[in-house]
Amino acid sequence: MIKLIASDMDGTLLDERSQVPPETYDLIRALREKGVRFAASSGRRYDRLCEFFEPVVDLMDFVASNGAQVYAEGELVDREVYSHLAIKRLARTVGMFDNLHLALFDRTKSYLLDDEGKFVREVDKDLPNVERIWELPSAEVNIIKASVFCDDGAVMDYAYVLSRELGDEFVFAPSGNAWIDAMQVGVSKATGIAQLMDHYGIAPEEVMAFGDSMNDYEIIRLVGCGCAMANGRPALRAVADRVVGCNRDHAVQAELRRVLESLS
Repeated sequence: MIKLIASDMDGTLLDERSQVPPETYDLIRALREKGVRFAASSGRRYDRLCEFFEPVVDLMDFVASNGAQVYAEGELVDREVYSHLAIKRLARTVGMFDNLHLALFDRTKSYLLDDEGKFVREVDKDLPNVERIWELPSAEVNIIKASVFCDDGAVMDYAYVLSRELGDEFVFAPSGNAWIDAMQVGVSKATGIAQLMDHYGIAPEEVMAFGDSMNDYEIIRLVGCGCAMANGRPALRAVADRVVGCNRDHAVQAELRRVLESLS
């Protein structure tokens, strides 16, 4: 029996307009009534996810900022903060390449190390509350997410280069068409979901997860039923237990209905 369902947002749960299909809220309510918890698992920050799920925010859980923010039953159960030294090394390495541009995120702000015009807002990189900076935030600022924008489209090449330079401190995962998430080693959506599983006493085989990008890889491999979107990355589709339809066709919502029907 499925007891926890986790879903990525952009390219997965959200439609082609990057909005939550309205039927999603009723599905989350119905699942909760049947004892099935729903968790948003996203690169987006917790504050932004709460805006998406305002009608049901008290009925669900959150793994935000690629696992750096984990909320269960409305309570913060984990927050993973980047070390200041690691951020300095990342900024120095990104600065070696004219076509790479670094964005850092704390709980409420987006800090851009280049002019805003050099970045393209895409998927979970909507850059809320932007501040252009010329020096790194001080060590007192708690950075919970770091992403690199690649302006020439060679995302896979530069994910490899960054991994070669900084693979001891970061995992670099392509996200969307032009972004690379610089995730902390040992912190991912999967580690966040694992904390929810531990919190509720849920086993991996009792979890279903949906995703489309490489920052969903670990969670798809972790759970008992890992579902990749038909519009997702080929490598993710290759390792998934199932490939479902496209986000534009509300495929996740269709799968939620199937889970509900199996519980009737």
